[in-house]
Amino acid sequence: MLPRAKLEAVERRYRELEHLLCSQEVLANHEQLSKLNRERTELEPVVSAFARLTDVERRIEEDRQALTDPELADLAKEELPGLERELGELEQEVRLLLLPKDPNESRNTVVEIRQGEGGEEAALFAADLFRMITRYAERRRWTVEVLSLSEAAAGGYKEVIFLVSGPDVYARLRYEGGVHRVQRVPATEAQGRIHTSTATVAVLPEADDVDVQIDDKDLEISIAASGGPGGQGVNTTNSAVQIRHIPSGIIVKCQDERSQLKNKARALKVLRSRLLEIEQRKAEEALSAERKGMVGSAERSQKVRTYNFPQNRVTDHRIGLTLHNIDAIVGGDLDEVIDALRAHRQAELLKGSTDPEG
Repeated sequence: MLPRAKLEAVERRYRELEHLLCSQEVLANHEQLSKLNRERTELEPVVSAFARLTDVERRIEEDRQALTDPELADLAKEELPGLERELGELEQEVRLLLLPKDPNESRNTVVEIRQGEGGEEAALFAADLFRMITRYAERRRWTVEVLSLSEAAAGGYKEVIFLVSGPDVYARLRYEGGVHRVQRVPATEAQGRIHTSTATVAVLPEADDVDVQIDDKDLEISIAASGGPGGQGVNTTNSAVQIRHIPSGIIVKCQDERSQLKNKARALKVLRSRLLEIEQRKAEEALSAERKGMVGSAERSQKVRTYNFPQNRVTDHRIGLTLHNIDAIVGGDLDEVIDALRAHRQAELLKGSTDPEG
């Protein structure tokens, strides 16, 4: 049963916001205008779905009454099954829209990819995962900014940290976090044997300055010459910045920019996101066992996905999804996998939702 009183309250607040946004007082206050606009935008999908649901309910009631009218009964019988299906779909849509919003969903996202077990092949796989996510970002018209990059000798990546910006970035990329495993024949394998390698992916919502307060006295900052495989400008200036956050022991190093200030700003961005993730993890662990059982708690589980190239197979172990289009997925076509994971998470959240009527 839908929480009608809650829906009606949302609708009233939406109408109130529309009125406030037309007032001269709000129009003159840019900060308040922006805040109320954001609230209105968040409520709009709920209000729209509720209006469609109410309209379908009205039409169903009219058709049921028309069943007693000899002239309209046949038309009503024909329309009712389709309207009842539409009503069921709208009720599900409204339930999903009423689920508590994760405040991180609309944030930009810091992604950290590191080689795992498997030596050079693991470093090459880490680079493949970076390309997969950046190509997915291109498809969704998100922007990608590399914050830190450590290359391996064979052309792979020991580690790459990058910021992805755009609408609903964390809402979708959150499912990439965990251990990814690849099974394939490395280019250096003369005998044609299949090797198994891994890479780890951490997905962190970008932290704003107000989210994480960092005291300068808690930072130990050191400067060094940029290192790496070579290239113009490398090792010519002391621009690499390493920051150690003394209370947590977290160390972040950025060296991609020639500017020391830019590298420091990037390192602080990564540090803030890691500290925010720690705080949010603590909050998650404090929640009930029911909440822990939802998909969100499994997002850091080991081995989230396997890419088996000889069998053209990608398996997401969290939901038992297997697809046979590995080239497309590694090429950045992740929507089918992510949509399935989101649908599963929403279903689990709906199971755990106990909102009473009103």
